[in-house]
Amino acid sequence: MAGGIKKFVVGSFDDEKVLFPAVKNARKSGYKIHDVYTPFAVHGLDHAMGLRETSLHTAGFFYAITGTTTALSGISWILAKDWPLNIGGKPHFSLPAWIPITFELTVLFSAVGMVLTFCYLCQIAPFVKKHVFSSRATDDAFVMVIECTDKTNDVEVQSFLQNAGASDVNVQTVESGWWIGTYDKEQKLYKEYEPGY
Repeated sequence: MAGGIKKFVVGSFDDEKVLFPAVKNARKSGYKIHDVYTPFAVHGLDHAMGLRETSLHTAGFFYAITGTTTALSGISWILAKDWPLNIGGKPHFSLPAWIPITFELTVLFSAVGMVLTFCYLCQIAPFVKKHVFSSRATDDAFVMVIECTDKTNDVEVQSFLQNAGASDVNVQTVESGWWIGTYDKEQKLYKEYEPGY
């Protein structure tokens, strides 16, 4: 699902120690940070960007409740209502014997549901294509992308990023969001003859 054509100012930083104050100053200045891409996880960057806590654990709780309910209702309906069997003289509603299956379905529903929710939140799926603002973002650069609105002066944002310590600043007009497609051969982030790839 594409989000429309938008203009972004992209700043590449060589060091995370330079990136942190730049992110904080961008927020203080009122710029709309689209995202920050780093080659590895940077502790505290989500707080500096002002991101809220993830709701993935809450979704996992509800998936677990769904798994528990499915297991208990399925087993009780099968063994006590649909096909009641007398196994060793035990009662039809024998909760201790159902605990292993209930536990396993709880974990299964929770794990699979959280993985699917994570993929949905991160927009990760086969054939889902997103714009790559900088090919160095997964290699050795810390990239901050600021979205330009109608009131944003992109020249001012470029100057801000350069003064904040960005080694490379450019303006990109791209289709934001994601869409169904594949990366064409010409759009590979690396060249096949480059050493190390």
